[in-house]
Amino acid sequence: MKHVYEGKTKSVYELPDGNYLLKFKDDATGTDGVFDPGSNTVSLSIAGLGQGGLRLTEHFFKIIEDAGIHTHFVSADIPNATMTVKPAMSFGGGFGKGFEVICRLRATGSFVKRYGTYVTDGQDLNGFVEVTLKDDAREDPPITKDALEILGIMAPEEYETLKALTRRIAGIMKDEFAKKGAELYDIKFEFGKLANGEIVLIDEISGGNMRVYNNGMILHPMEIVEFILGK
Repeated sequence: MKHVYEGKTKSVYELPDGNYLLKFKDDATGTDGVFDPGSNTVSLSIAGLGQGGLRLTEHFFKIIEDAGIHTHFVSADIPNATMTVKPAMSFGGGFGKGFEVICRLRATGSFVKRYGTYVTDGQDLNGFVEVTLKDDAREDPPITKDALEILGIMAPEEYETLKALTRRIAGIMKDEFAKKGAELYDIKFEFGKLANGEIVLIDEISGGNMRVYNNGMILHPMEIVEFILGK
């Protein structure tokens, strides 16, 4: 297999059959050694995080597929922390480019930092969907539907499809956590296109790209894994 991309939390390899292999790392984003899913830098390593993130991804991808929403997932090898996926082209370019889609159920993190004059921490945002470019140097700037079209990154009808999928998936995730008495505050997804042009969920759904609260306390990535799947 051929190494094609080195990301902050995963390595990507091209397989002989045309699929890709994602190797999950134990690295997590944050600042000064403190976990923060909204950060653009790797600041800490958490033992078992790679396997834990893959376990959670496999669990939620299967639930999402059962709900009729397609993903790029093929199979997972938990002991080796690897996931085989279908080839899907990211919007806006190849590996490391494109954008992330955030569904904000409650205000927290960068949203409060930006709009603190008008919003309070924890305020209900009713599933607000926000798109941010994957651009570490510019701190992942938010981008509007109109700008996505003007820059040739995404057509308006694709944006509406993506927005609807984001809300559906976030709703599924919210319900899964609610069953266990926790609350999902926000979560970020990535989407891509299969060879047939279908927009599907890609990348991962792990503890490192969401904020979940239980009894007023934020759960860290490994705590989310244990909360949903046990040790």
